[in-house]
Amino acid sequence: MTIEIVEIMGRSEQGITKPFICRGDDDRVYFVKGRGAGRRSLICEWIAGQLGQRLGLPIAPFDIVEVPPELLAIAMRDDPAELGTGKAFGSRKASVVELSVSHIDSVPEATQRDVLAFDWWVRNGDRSLGEVGGNPNLFWDVENEGLVVIDHNQAFDPAFSRQDFAELHAFRGECQVLFGDWAVQQCYVERFLGALSDWEAICNTVPSEWWFVDAEQTVPTDFDIETTYQLLMQCQTDGFWSLS
Repeated sequence: MTIEIVEIMGRSEQGITKPFICRGDDDRVYFVKGRGAGRRSLICEWIAGQLGQRLGLPIAPFDIVEVPPELLAIAMRDDPAELGTGKAFGSRKASVVELSVSHIDSVPEATQRDVLAFDWWVRNGDRSLGEVGGNPNLFWDVENEGLVVIDHNQAFDPAFSRQDFAELHAFRGECQVLFGDWAVQQCYVERFLGALSDWEAICNTVPSEWWFVDAEQTVPTDFDIETTYQLLMQCQTDGFWSLS
């Protein structure tokens, strides 16, 4: 059953999309991205998140949420149009702190490598972290002492830079193993293809309105399912694991 948003509590100052902080009818708090985030962004978020879950990444629980028109009508804010009404993307809020360089050694190497390989596969360069900070879109769950992965709205980036990825990714320390060991690569290829076996089902769960820019659903969103699928299938090619 779709979660309905019953309260707009505020808005995050972090991230390009600055998601709204909302309460659902399940009494949980969510970071919600709606119309202002862009339709392509929502599709990327949903599809990449679904693939990541199937690979066992510690992604923050997420779901499709419903923003009712009557909620925006009574919102005492000047930006409700950026949330919009209808289906939106909701990521559950938890007690976490942004991952810093000091946390990296606490993340198991296998988990670091999984995140690194996944981001390489889905062409997500939005995971940078260095000594002076960055935008890792990774959090540390203080209570459970574990990694939490969020934000895949910039996945499937046509302008993805292999060089920047290798130099800036939060878990770039695992590059030598990932890009230098054929056996490790083949294990990931098998896992990627396993996740892709659910491709059609994943795409079918994208809300129908997200495929269109306008409310009348006459202008298609700039997201091509077949092109994205072929991009992901490149993991089987010889040049996929090349950093150059």
